Amino acid sequence: MSKKYRKKEELSEITDILDGRHQMIPLITSEDDEVEVDVAVPDVIPILTLRSSVLFPGAITPITVGREKSMRLVREVNDQGGILGAVLQREAEVESPGPDDLYRVGTAARILKILEMPNGNLTVILHGLEKFEIREFVSSDPYFKASVNVLKDSIPDKKNVEFDALVDSIKDVALHIIHISPSLPKEASFAIKNIDSNRGIINFVCANMDLPDADRQKLLEAPGLLSRAKYLLEMLVREQQLLELKNEIQSKVKESIDEQQRDYFLQQQIRTIQEELGGDPVEKDLDELREKAEGKKWSAEVEEIFYKELAKMERMNPAVAEYSVQLNYLQLMLELPWLEYSKDNFDLIHAQKQLDKDHFGMKEVKDRILEHLAVLKLKGDLKSPIICLYGPPGVGKTSLGKSVAEALGRKFGRISLGGLHDESEIRGHRKTYIGAMPGRVIQTIRRAGTSNPVVILDEIDKVGSQSNHGDPSSALLEVLDPEQNSTFHDNYLDIEYDLSKVLFIATANDIGAISPALRDRMEMINIAGYILEDKIQIAKRHLVPKQLEAHGVGATDFKLPVKMIEKIIAGYTRESGVRALDKQIAKLVRYRAKNIGFGEKFVPELNAAEVEKILGVPRFSNDMYEGNEIPGVVTGLAWTEVGGEILFVESSISKGKGVLTMTGNLGDVMKESATLALQWIRSNAQPLGIPEEKLSGFDVHVHVPEGAIPKDGPSAGVTMVTSLVSTYTGRRLRKNIAMTGETTLRGRVLPVGGIKEKILAAKRAGIKEIILSERNRKDILEIQPEYLKGLEFTYVQTNTDVLNRALL
Repeated sequence: MSKKYRKKEELSEITDILDGRHQMIPLITSEDDEVEVDVAVPDVIPILTLRSSVLFPGAITPITVGREKSMRLVREVNDQGGILGAVLQREAEVESPGPDDLYRVGTAARILKILEMPNGNLTVILHGLEKFEIREFVSSDPYFKASVNVLKDSIPDKKNVEFDALVDSIKDVALHIIHISPSLPKEASFAIKNIDSNRGIINFVCANMDLPDADRQKLLEAPGLLSRAKYLLEMLVREQQLLELKNEIQSKVKESIDEQQRDYFLQQQIRTIQEELGGDPVEKDLDELREKAEGKKWSAEVEEIFYKELAKMERMNPAVAEYSVQLNYLQLMLELPWLEYSKDNFDLIHAQKQLDKDHFGMKEVKDRILEHLAVLKLKGDLKSPIICLYGPPGVGKTSLGKSVAEALGRKFGRISLGGLHDESEIRGHRKTYIGAMPGRVIQTIRRAGTSNPVVILDEIDKVGSQSNHGDPSSALLEVLDPEQNSTFHDNYLDIEYDLSKVLFIATANDIGAISPALRDRMEMINIAGYILEDKIQIAKRHLVPKQLEAHGVGATDFKLPVKMIEKIIAGYTRESGVRALDKQIAKLVRYRAKNIGFGEKFVPELNAAEVEKILGVPRFSNDMYEGNEIPGVVTGLAWTEVGGEILFVESSISKGKGVLTMTGNLGDVMKESATLALQWIRSNAQPLGIPEEKLSGFDVHVHVPEGAIPKDGPSAGVTMVTSLVSTYTGRRLRKNIAMTGETTLRGRVLPVGGIKEKILAAKRAGIKEIILSERNRKDILEIQPEYLKGLEFTYVQTNTDVLNRALL
């Protein structure tokens, strides 16, 4: 017997064969690469077609046979003790393959054993002998027979280092694949380790690797062992990478599932423990929501939505993130005061007293609130007005809201809009987003607890402009439109909410910064700066008592005379409101608290020396009227953010060529006013009594003092005309007179703004007469008489009227 093969009797001692195509490990016969195969393959052999298995030389492989032709072929060859050819068909689905459906290269094999299967099929154990190529098919009935040529595998020389390295790599990679593959039996690794032959190793791995049939056939058709080894290693490496990636994915999935199962088991254990301790918290949450919903005042539509969302929550797993989102949403629905309204106090006298107690002045605002309350009392139902209070800082716009709420007997809420740049802050976020919450409007309503509170929209002029986060000022249009806010839509709540009963009071410093559409929806009420008398009363009635209470100082330990209040207002504050005055009074009270704390002796009433010791040297000095001794110096009136101011316009002439020079940090509009004034004077030089050579032979210089302060605006037009004419003619001005108004090239005097603030500044400076445009007469009529006391007003239409009245 050749060394190449063992006896047939030994080969029949194979372990149990299971039903299936590849469910046992194929064996490899013990062979030596240098020994020739002692087998004679006939020229014509029967061809057994294989659906999905490739037989390699030297391999012992079980094959399942089920077709009638194939079963007959196997039985006859086995009875004759002959050899058959195992050939793979190209498409496994073809039931009756023809010659063109088969590959041309196969393996000659001897049958070692045939086993009858319970389902009628046969399991045939084949021993691969040699590779062959089909020359031609000689018959197809009762089964295929073909003439073949035996193909010998070329074997590399023993000294071929590349071949040895390839075989070692194949062993290593194959062992690793067996280790990481769940489908390959671990016993295969023992077979690989025990095969000594290089050819046996290669063919064994080719026969057992889980490769597509086309790849197996390519390995079989390789012209020699070296070529087959290269193909095989390439395929093994690819298979190894796929297996590693697959195992990594499965490991991650398993970890995720294990974590979920762990969480689920823990949740179940927690639930069981909680039930033992006194009930399921989830059920408690649901029962609590149902209980609150039973007595809730809301519309049938809102109630239907609530119970629909509650049913959705009952179907949720409490462990998922959406459960807490849904719980928060339902709690918000229950906390909102849908149809709950506070009862308004219709006692108008009480309301007026409350408003007067908290704030001094502000007659227009108080009248508007009382009008609204009176209509509510008569009619019983009225959409709340949208009021916008605008004016300089510190005049009490924001604090007025709380006072209005107390006067009406309503709840109070405040929304700060300063620097707001995200539309979602108004409308809310959709609840599907992580960290979503309702907008500020709905949150304020929830905190107030009623659907008709007084809500202050603070600093509405400082809302951010349009950006990639939306346009918050446009979102406010729906809130502040009485025709729309009865169906306000919040993205988080996703249900229409009625805001028509809410009394919105907006505050602003600069109405020019408010969008026109938003401004159009509000009633604009101007709160001008306080005059000196107002500030004194506010300090006595409100600021001093407030600071005494805040610092724990008794009224008998601290007394601030009216003269000292005047001194503080004039020397330490420059504002239209009383915020800085409040801070200075607080400083005085703190000093008195320190006196009491150290047990020092003191006189309760503060004098001028003590005020200067505590507050320091006065920082401001009000501009006062400076007289009329010098021609060309005219007193004008200006508006600033902190109230009105007086300013002086000075002019002088010198030998030159008629050049106009302007100084004093003037803006473009103010420079244009000076140019207009000079041009009008040149056009009317003869009626004004100014020689032509004086205009052309002298340079003129216009200066407005306090050059560090920027100045601009058209209201100094008539002041510059008067100053220039006074300089050119040498005529002095009347005493204690000031003026404001815009001029034109034709000499018309146009109206200007900020009249009330300018009047207050004139009174502080000791001015007795003010020249204004005739069209500003209506502004004077709207000002309270106490502000006008001690002043005389002259209304003019042209520059000539101004000069006739102002110049001596």
